[in-house]
Amino acid sequence: MKTEPDNAISRREFLGGTAAATFSLLPGQYDVRRRHPPRPAATLRVDAAPGHATNAFSPRRALGTSIDMLDSGSVDKLYTPALIKECLSGGWGSMTYRQHTELQIAAWHWNPEGVWSDPASKSGYFTGSAEPTAFLRHSYGYPLPHRGNTRNGGTESGYSRLTDGNPDTYWKSNPYLTRRFTGEDDSLHPQWVVIDLGAAQEVEAIRMDWADPYAREYEVQYWTGNTDAMGAPTEGAWNAFANGIVKEGRGGSVTLKLALHPISTRFLRILMTQSSNTSDSHGPGDPRNSAGYAIKELYVGAFNIKGDFIDFVQHSPDQNQTATYCSSIDPWHSEADLDVRGGDQTGFDLFFASGVTNNLPAIVPIAMLYGCPENAAAEIAYLKKRGYPVAYVEMGEEPDGQYAMPEDYAALYLQFADAIHRLVPEARLGGPIFEGVNEDIKTWPDALGRTSWLGRFLDYLKSHGRISDLAFMSFEHYPFEPCDVTWNDLYRERELVTHILQVWRDDGLPANIPMLITESNLSWNLNSSFVDIFGALWLGEYAGAFLTSGGSALYYFHFFPRPLSRGCHGWGTFGMFVADRDYRIKQYASQYHASRMINLEWVKPGDETHHTYRASSDLQDGAGHDLLGVYAVRRPDEEWSLLVVNRDQENAHAVRVAFEGNGAAGFFSGPVTMVTFGREQYQWHSDGGNSHADPDEPPRKMTLSGSVNAQFTLPKASLTVLRGKVSGISPGCNKIYDALLAQAGQGEMY
Repeated sequence: MKTEPDNAISRREFLGGTAAATFSLLPGQYDVRRRHPPRPAATLRVDAAPGHATNAFSPRRALGTSIDMLDSGSVDKLYTPALIKECLSGGWGSMTYRQHTELQIAAWHWNPEGVWSDPASKSGYFTGSAEPTAFLRHSYGYPLPHRGNTRNGGTESGYSRLTDGNPDTYWKSNPYLTRRFTGEDDSLHPQWVVIDLGAAQEVEAIRMDWADPYAREYEVQYWTGNTDAMGAPTEGAWNAFANGIVKEGRGGSVTLKLALHPISTRFLRILMTQSSNTSDSHGPGDPRNSAGYAIKELYVGAFNIKGDFIDFVQHSPDQNQTATYCSSIDPWHSEADLDVRGGDQTGFDLFFASGVTNNLPAIVPIAMLYGCPENAAAEIAYLKKRGYPVAYVEMGEEPDGQYAMPEDYAALYLQFADAIHRLVPEARLGGPIFEGVNEDIKTWPDALGRTSWLGRFLDYLKSHGRISDLAFMSFEHYPFEPCDVTWNDLYRERELVTHILQVWRDDGLPANIPMLITESNLSWNLNSSFVDIFGALWLGEYAGAFLTSGGSALYYFHFFPRPLSRGCHGWGTFGMFVADRDYRIKQYASQYHASRMINLEWVKPGDETHHTYRASSDLQDGAGHDLLGVYAVRRPDEEWSLLVVNRDQENAHAVRVAFEGNGAAGFFSGPVTMVTFGREQYQWHSDGGNSHADPDEPPRKMTLSGSVNAQFTLPKASLTVLRGKVSGISPGCNKIYDALLAQAGQGEMY
């Protein structure tokens, strides 16, 4: 590992007039100008007109990082003062705590001390204690025994109880989605299970072994269209089988001959709209045991010529089972369901007391999809009693990946909001915490034909007069398929992140509700590009484009070092460091250096307001791609700072900088700080567990002279900051963006 000195380069060469500012060459380096003929300087143009700022932000609150579920046994190795100090040196400000147990389809005991709804058997619905007693160092998940998803967007372990072959297990829907808790007719929150046969089959019949409570009214439906009913919900349709409509269901084991002739389909859905409200196997003592729907096992098939039922379903208590998906899951569980092997969800006291939060207000989650309102409210009350600074509360985790319907999520959201605000009225809540996507989240159309998930969620809040309960909108950003990342994706990032912000506004998100990306990196699964120079350049593009486009805060994943592991196209790791199996840092990764350039060079560290401005370049390749990504901020120290990505892998480019506005022209004058990091400093070599960077140098920093004709050379495949005072133009006032920043209240403690 090479450490970074205070001044990364002491020698510099500046050629005055129209000559290019360049670097002294180190041994083994070459001057790209000797390989290619001189080319005219490109122009970087900044729209610095008064009032033309596109956004306002505070670096310490808008540029953050995140902590997720940690490997079992790793907490003592990671939460050390020395390692935390090293992680903080990346310069990120505030912190978001990721809620991973919901991705594992598990209930979260954020506090192991608490009460069970059935204390005699230590089972039921758990509520953690709101009273601070013991120091919370660890917390864990309890996998749900009434699970109905074989897999989802977060887990491919465990299994559904709908096709596990065990007559003593069953799926049950979430009782909080029934009239007793929503105050609405159950038909407004129909519950469903989907069976995926894996390929189209000639389906004639279904057998359902109901548990209690069973469905009195339901439909058995089949999917039409050569598409995935779960992955492409708007490219097909559900149709009821001719004999699949049941109005007076009586539970038990029911076999239905669905149609006179077999129908070819891959997906079936059982849509349930009225419950028997009979108590499940846990008894009538708790009304939640009688709310919803429950099924023991499902069988789909046809009859042979003898009239025998032929089952197409694979029944197995593992991932080999015929896959099923469900609308919701009952959060009932027991003490025996604890699984510490699933990872350690850091205890809140350790999280806030260790220093990882930078002593700034953090974003914290509550378990909503697989929890109960009282438990969530107790959690937020606990944090308040401890005096921990909390900025926002994220409600649940990735409902789109969990197949929750927007109206169901909204109904839970309001119940949990009521419970939290009874104990902590000032708590600011938000979500939905979508998976990392580049387009609008779509779901099966409702009765009005609406398919936008966020649009329908917002409509539900608005129709109930509760849009004020949404203090922020959050989502994740993992823009690229992990095994398909190419250099050309670098050209796409600005468009992708800008586009998705506009999508949410088009869905009806009010202009005064800030948008936060609370978890992000270039892909959701590992790719060697994370640690290559590509990862650094992508991070610069992402941060610059997001803030310029009006985003309020982004959170980089991951704060702590992680060991190298095999990914697509080689070995790498999430995050800023190359670490061994004991989490000891061996090298800085490319995104560490990019993090420092963004947080310590492009912006002025601290809590003062910065303003973003649109910037562009006139340099393109033969295909019309912009070769340079340019992102401009005006800092509170009156310096203008440009974050520039040279996307050209082969060539350096000389540039001039022009600040324009209302007929005036400005330019860098006086000393100009130039910091650059690219392939000349860092190259990744994939060598299995010994993968490493060589060369492995920090960014190069120098001071140059600005003038109306000054040129600056951007090395090939590099991230560069150009920063200095500007003469000839004034940006004027940006009151509208300052007001939005104050209204959003980023990072204030409640």
